[in-house]
Amino acid sequence: MSNTEIDPVEYEGEHVTCADAVEIITAREVPLGGPRAMKVRRTLPQRRRSLIGPWCFVDHFGPDDVASSGGMSVPRHPHTGLATVTLLFEGRIEHIDSTDFANVVRPAEVNLMIAGTGVSHSEFSSADTTTLHGVQLWYALPDAVRHSAPGSQHHVAERAEVPGGAVMTYLGTCAGITSPVRTRVEALAAQIDVRAGESVDLEVDTDFEHGVLVDSGELTLVVDGHRQPVAPTELAHLPEGGPGTIRLEAGDEPVRAILVGGRPFGEQIVMWWNFVGRSHDEIVAHREAWQTEIGAEQFPAAVSAAESGTYGDGVRYPQFGTFPPNQPAPLPAPALPNARLRPRAQ
Repeated sequence: MSNTEIDPVEYEGEHVTCADAVEIITAREVPLGGPRAMKVRRTLPQRRRSLIGPWCFVDHFGPDDVASSGGMSVPRHPHTGLATVTLLFEGRIEHIDSTDFANVVRPAEVNLMIAGTGVSHSEFSSADTTTLHGVQLWYALPDAVRHSAPGSQHHVAERAEVPGGAVMTYLGTCAGITSPVRTRVEALAAQIDVRAGESVDLEVDTDFEHGVLVDSGELTLVVDGHRQPVAPTELAHLPEGGPGTIRLEAGDEPVRAILVGGRPFGEQIVMWWNFVGRSHDEIVAHREAWQTEIGAEQFPAAVSAAESGTYGDGVRYPQFGTFPPNQPAPLPAPALPNARLRPRAQ
């Protein structure tokens, strides 16, 4: 998914810090572009919290009537230095990327696309989708692996019945199930379903910080004896070093939530449009490469790269790969802000 409408570094939503260190982050509605754009609810990033573990971006969408919203319609666009994770509750999304990977994502499945030094992809809701509902998440790649080659994977998650509900582990390990998806960094993503009036106890890694995004139902999160209500569309942040077990309690309605986690990232990042880098100048170079490769602008450095096969910093040309013919026109990058982009941590 392309972050077409907002520079995520500039985003700020409501942010409430609880006495027991559980933070509740509320979402801001963001259009993906155009007068009939599908709206998404964005909880990460924001000024006071950019990351939960490696996770740097959380979009939550639907349930949307595709006939009125237009569904997901995101032509080819670039990414660097991050991985995208697509999870659906309803509907289907057709994915194509420049690693020669193409598939349809369905509920209970996960698509992971690791951008590395550069990748481009498109996402469109399928023609038979009437309701679209799900989340898309990004995690930042640490410096040790962010210059690696791009790659994509698809996995159908196993649904594990647990007391009080069920768990589907998409990435990492949860409820005794380890996903086979190779993430290149420790990253947890799982769906937790809690039956009405019941609770699910989860063992968690105390070296991780975690986020719990509520899709539906009124959740009470119980952490070390503290009870914290979490409403639908809210994201609860749990810092590392807490208890090894958390409880998710449902009220009168079933709860569906997405759990993410990972070790505190420990690196500063610069995040703009669809790029994650480490400096303003890196982002400028990524933008110039993309604009040249789609024919939107001409830059001498990129023209030289086309002749030599690499850019000046050794990145391959084309940085964002090639794409199948007869696809919708790619998205051009927006203009950069007048001020230099600042690194962010946390």
